[in-house]
Amino acid sequence: MTIGKVIIEADGGARGNPGPAGYGAVVRDPASGEVLAERAAALGVTTNNVAEYRGLIAGLQAAAELGASQVEARMDSKLVVEQMSGRWQIKHPGLRPLAAEVATLVRKFDQVTYTWIPRERNRAADALANAAMDAAAGKGGSAAGSLDGETAFGIVTAWDADAFPIVADADETPAGSGAGSGRAPGSGTATGSGKAGRGAETAATGRPREDWAPRTSPATRLVLVRHGETELTAQKRYSGRGDVPLSAIGEEQAAAAGRRVAGLRPDRVVSSPLSRCRATAAAIASAAGGIPVSVENDLIECDFGVWEGLTFGDVREQYPAELDAWLASTSVAPPKGESFQQVAKRVRGAMGKLQKAYEGQTVVIVSHVSPIKLILRDALAAGDAFLYRLLLDPAGVSIVDVWPDGGVSVRSVNDTAHLLPPTP
Repeated sequence: MTIGKVIIEADGGARGNPGPAGYGAVVRDPASGEVLAERAAALGVTTNNVAEYRGLIAGLQAAAELGASQVEARMDSKLVVEQMSGRWQIKHPGLRPLAAEVATLVRKFDQVTYTWIPRERNRAADALANAAMDAAAGKGGSAAGSLDGETAFGIVTAWDADAFPIVADADETPAGSGAGSGRAPGSGTATGSGKAGRGAETAATGRPREDWAPRTSPATRLVLVRHGETELTAQKRYSGRGDVPLSAIGEEQAAAAGRRVAGLRPDRVVSSPLSRCRATAAAIASAAGGIPVSVENDLIECDFGVWEGLTFGDVREQYPAELDAWLASTSVAPPKGESFQQVAKRVRGAMGKLQKAYEGQTVVIVSHVSPIKLILRDALAAGDAFLYRLLLDPAGVSIVDVWPDGGVSVRSVNDTAHLLPPTP
């Protein structure tokens, strides 16, 4: 169903910066002012800027669910309006993933415009945001339509927004001008029809889209390796937290991956704590001349709960409703398991730490299907459908370069040439 144009009023805030935070969004019919949808949620402890972006994201998601073709997003956040209109640069790495998520949503519409309004004209969204902040602070109340506040971000360089102190609007400056220009906020437009407009695309990358200038600073190279095959892998069974060892074939694959990765001259290997990854990591480290290996617990596979060890067919037969809900939303977890949104949050935290600790180095990350897919989704600023369309083979290798200024270059995805049998 298509309903034409809607108006989104969005807001967010934190009691302290950072502090207990929440957002609110209202979707209205532009002719009658009728409220078509409301969204609000507590975010835990984060910052004003993150909460404001989350309000916009929730509003766009609601508009998409209503089938809107055009959106006018109204906010009293000068920061978000100017950045998403493409007039201000996004300097802080913690905001770039949120802007990328907005840009992905923009592609669902024919047109999205951004308009600044004074706070007194944004009372409905402000009230929802304040109720959500109360909930975050443990003061009771509820937030209608609650969502998981720290949901999928978009770009690889700021893996966890909470890991960076985002302070007010002063560190974000208008593009092409000095800080504190005093320029009155206005509105901007991003067109959809399958691609983001200039404003949204600039916001998503933090750089003008036409700027492909080579960087002079060294990249941090992330070599993403899925572990080798296990018995459950071969049987196409859900394999999450169960500590299943490599099969004989998996050991051969790990050795082959080691020979492939050794040519990249890695500085160290970081592994999931599960034995199938640690064995793969050890093979890579040995092939690379005995480089250091460390374990990062947050690189562990998704917890598939009661589905562990089952095939997809088993789950379809035994848990049809739960499976449909899981496939429909990354916020849904398998029974007694973990959602992809939860996996994404911890993986971003791990990647943020690793990128900071090993800046300018080549780091091999040995992990599982879900974490690696989420890393690649974020690196490509892709939507959630990417997770279900990407195939990652055992011992497949993907390479992502990232720079301190926010640049990202995905160099390869699921390279398996090293696993091919030798030519007779």
